[in-house]
Amino acid sequence: MAINLVDYEQKAHEAIKAFWGNREAARQKQIKSGKADQGERAGVTAGKNMDGFLALLLDIVRSNGLAHAEIHQNRAMLTLPGYFRPSKLWDILVIYKGELIAAIELKSQVGSFGNNFNNRTEEAIGTAHDFWTAYREEAFGKQPRPFVGWLMMVEDAPKSRCAVMGASPHFPVLKEFKGASYLMRYDLLCQKLVKEQLYTTAALITSLRSAAETGEYSEMSAMTGLRTFVTALAGHVAAEAARLG
Repeated sequence: MAINLVDYEQKAHEAIKAFWGNREAARQKQIKSGKADQGERAGVTAGKNMDGFLALLLDIVRSNGLAHAEIHQNRAMLTLPGYFRPSKLWDILVIYKGELIAAIELKSQVGSFGNNFNNRTEEAIGTAHDFWTAYREEAFGKQPRPFVGWLMMVEDAPKSRCAVMGASPHFPVLKEFKGASYLMRYDLLCQKLVKEQLYTTAALITSLRSAAETGEYSEMSAMTGLRTFVTALAGHVAAEAARLG
């Protein structure tokens, strides 16, 4: 049976519209309440900005053979045991017949690219290392490797596209990072997360703030593109549905 990509491009456009729309709605709500956060936090604290992408991924799971799986998106049901820490909260968990099928993280970055890039990088690497060590120790029971995904939405802006110099006084920075913009750094991060088998696949989506009306988005490379992500997820779900019956 062919995998179903559920018209993912159109759904991604709607997700982009919702992303920017939700941020602006949260900002306006805080302004009216007189309790506006500083900087970009006014658009972050609503916590619903990535819901459009969440809906897309749920459609992928349901349309490729696991419509009857436990698809968790409620915070109370999104925790998995860890190895270096007691537990970790994910954004989507798919469980079927007692086996973990998929665990996915959805992240975003608007403004404040410098420190936040480093934080996102450390978080992504640490989460994956903890997860796979817990898997090795059979924290999820004995089962085949689940799909582990990381999807990142980053604002397309002059500061995210301009060259950034990496400083290291004792040893040279790896050549691919020299003069790389933050978007290029995120793209390299996603590629390396997959090459090192820390994630099944990792995607990077970029979008201008002005895309609130059109839903337009861009990608940095085919390897980290949305099609690669949803195809890998759909294929994994279909294979697990066939295996588990």
